[in-house]
Amino acid sequence: MHPPDGILAFVKRECETCALVHPLLARLRARGLPVRAVVQDDPAHFADLAPVDDTALEASFRHGIESVPTLVRLEGGAESARVVGWHRDEWRAFLGDDALGGGLPAWQPGCGSRSREPGVHERLVARHGEPGIASRAIAVGEWDDEAEACFDRGWTDGLPVVPPTDERILRMLGGTRRAPGEVIGHVPPNLAACTVEKAAINAVMAGCRPEYFPVVLAALEAALDPVFTMHGLLCTTCFSGPVVVVNGPVAKRIGMNWGINALGQGNRANATIGRALQLIVRNVGGGVPGELDRATLGGPGKYTFCFAEDETDPGWMPLSVARGIAPGRSAVTLFQGDGIQGFIDQRSRTPEELTRSFAMALLAVGHPKLCQFTNAMLVLSPEHHAIYRRAGWDRARITAALHAALVRPGRDVVQGAHGVGEGVDRSRADEAVPKFWEEGLLIVRAGGEAGLFSAILAGWTGGRFRHESKPVTREIAE
Repeated sequence: MHPPDGILAFVKRECETCALVHPLLARLRARGLPVRAVVQDDPAHFADLAPVDDTALEASFRHGIESVPTLVRLEGGAESARVVGWHRDEWRAFLGDDALGGGLPAWQPGCGSRSREPGVHERLVARHGEPGIASRAIAVGEWDDEAEACFDRGWTDGLPVVPPTDERILRMLGGTRRAPGEVIGHVPPNLAACTVEKAAINAVMAGCRPEYFPVVLAALEAALDPVFTMHGLLCTTCFSGPVVVVNGPVAKRIGMNWGINALGQGNRANATIGRALQLIVRNVGGGVPGELDRATLGGPGKYTFCFAEDETDPGWMPLSVARGIAPGRSAVTLFQGDGIQGFIDQRSRTPEELTRSFAMALLAVGHPKLCQFTNAMLVLSPEHHAIYRRAGWDRARITAALHAALVRPGRDVVQGAHGVGEGVDRSRADEAVPKFWEEGLLIVRAGGEAGLFSAILAGWTGGRFRHESKPVTREIAE
């Protein structure tokens, strides 16, 4: 059945503009105009307007009311016109009365509709919206603890998660323009289809804010690129997991940390973006430790490992730009990495000294005698970078110098050399052997300004397959 024709006045008692027009609406109704108040908070206060109780806000939601007062004309059960707030000329045209509101101010803005308040709107969408949440709902008993229910169902990484209610999921989906039903890709190991909505559910559980969600989606797309070899990274017995490096304006906008303790705890965006990716792999793809996840020891980075690059030095080329993303654009780079190998050099003061020093530490990645076997990421702290900057060395020169310093005679790194069985094949004894592939050493700037400390992230052993497994960079669609 269609609602009766006439004029609906959406109002609330606490709105000053609604109070301003209330007597006017009452006079119009007394003259026989079919005006009814749809009241969001106190119907009794508008008793002279045949009020409709909308304290549940369903009518306001279904009519898309964003502010009050709003007049809606219904003809044949459908809306034919509306006017928002109080604007005397607009009301006169709407009601066909050139003398209307002569004693009132010419204009006064309205107030926000209660149906648009944070949290309220998402609940209304969950109850009355179309199509709503497509994912299967899990009923939790009235007296059950929601966080414990998530533990019981194996949805967590061992830490508590945020229960993914419909309202929270819808709020997360508000962080992207992408359709909830869009399939991002198929998540290993089970190659299950992951929609934007499924990603949002896991982002909620990880503790993300909606503004982080585009970064989560870009990280997921990068992880599902075949050349990232997420399946192999998941099933490996090694220590590795996805390391997420964020570049561009989004890092500052969502409050990511690239400074003091950038690789540590304490920043919500850093912590939850990486965690969301890991939960998607677990909950959508089925990558559960002890099942397909076969890490011998694992590492804390498998909870989350995400940070932003320090781009405060305009002379430094960001990692994303070095990897083909246009300057000024936001991007994520996913690197298959282990934990942190601390680097300490408080005495080198020239770029040549520091480069040789870095090379000594980088030789230990994986094993000192393994070459072109893993990639590596060097996280260059501000004080170490300052030594290079003062000498005029940029990213390209630092990278080239490090590669040159990492070449060794094959006889020193072949299997059995120096009484150690590990090493490269004996056929390379007469070669000059590089430690890394040409593109296999990534440099990122991050960290606090107090301390001549940097960090090395060893790469996954799958890096030995140079063209089949490598880091991936994706632009973030904001």
